[in-house]
Formats: sequence, C-alpha cells, structure tokens
Amino acid sequence: MTPTNYKSCFNPNQSGHYLKMVAVIPALNEARDIENVIIKVKQYAQAIVVDDGSIDDTTNLAHKAGAIVVRHEINKGYDAALATGIREAMNLGYEFAVTMDADGQHDPIFLQYFNIELEKGVDLVVGVRDQTQRWSEALFCIVGSYVWGIRDPLCGMKGYRLNKLSSLESLNTYPSIGTELAIRMAKDGLQVCQFKISTRRREGQSRFGGGLKANFRICRALIFGLICRSNNK
Repeated sequence: MTPTNYKSCFNPNQSGHYLKMVAVIPALNEARDIENVIIKVKQYAQAIVVDDGSIDDTTNLAHKAGAIVVRHEINKGYDAALATGIREAMNLGYEFAVTMDADGQHDPIFLQYFNIELEKGVDLVVGVRDQTQRWSEALFCIVGSYVWGIRDPLCGMKGYRLNKLSSLESLNTYPSIGTELAIRMAKDGLQVCQFKISTRRREGQSRFGGGLKANFRICRALIFGLICRSNNK
C-alpha cells in the first residue's frame, strides 16, 4: 500500500533540488543499473551518488540521470563511500538522508515511507529486509535485535536525521559494512523506527564478494560493533 499524503520534499524547488530529503547511493562499477535506479529515486528525493573508484561509466551515467555525483579516484570501500555521501548531504543543507544500494535491490518507492517517519520526528529509520543471503547476515540480525534493538543492521536502506550526526567528528571509524551509524544512534537512545521492505536478489557478483570472504567481513563487522559497544564508543 502506498501512502497518499506526500510531504514537501517530494516537490522540487525552482532550482530543481528537493527541499529536505536526499538518497545517498554508494556505487562501484554499477553502470548497468545506476541510471534506472536514479530515475526512480528522483520521483521521491534528490540522489547523491558516490562513485567509489569505478572503472566503468558509472559517473557519467549518474550525471546524465540527474544525480549529484561525488567521485573517489581510488576505491576506499563501502563505509567510506557512505560517509562521503552523508557529509555531502549535510554540506548541501538536507535534513534527511536515506542510504540505498546502487544495484536496484532496494525499491525507491520505500523512500516515501522513510520520509513520513522522519517527518514525524524519528531520528533513525531502518529497513528490515524480507530475505538475507548469508548465514552471517542472519547471525548479525539475531545479535543486532538482542543487543541494539535493530532487527536488520546490515540492511543498506537506512534513513537518518542529519542534525543528529552533525556533531560527530567521524562517520566511519571501523569497517562496519554500513552498520556503525545506526548502532551508535541506537546506543545513544535516539528514536528508531523499523519496518519491512521487499528486496530483489542482485544479479552478478556482490561488491562484498561471496562465500567465506563475505561471511568473514560480516562477522568482523559484528565483532567490531560489539567491541565498540563494550567500550562505550
């Protein structure tokens, strides 16, 4: 079901920029899907694409589709790309940022739900996926729900009230696969909303790799999150 009452951020101002919400989209060699993703996103929010050192035509295609593009000349990793995009959103004066994957796994129609919750005053909105692909993700979800009250910390679709992040010196202090900010906000007692989102499976290789490599990275991120929690960081 689609909400019927859209907020002001869905209407671009005279300069073509959306008033409140931006979608931050890290991208690495996503030329196949990036244009279509941005076209759909722009029905609901401005798009900021962080090209994390792509060697294909991701940057040009993202520009063509109407996104704001920030490029890392070398690959810095997913967490660094998220941090760059969120800082750019802050610098441009947006109130809300929703992170999304560049490969079309997240349906942009859910942006309107994120906006509604953020407009209500929620500080963090977390999507809860209808499927996980690895045993390590299922483990992260179980621990995340018990320790931080976050049912799907690894979901790439999260919404942030940016003024709650403005005081942080760093948005990326350890390899968290996009979970650090949500964990920090939950630990700080900020208001969190969670709801289910549908996803589609990626075609082709994930940027996180497959098999043992991906499971190792996810388990390492979980351990870092637990260590930082115990140290009150």
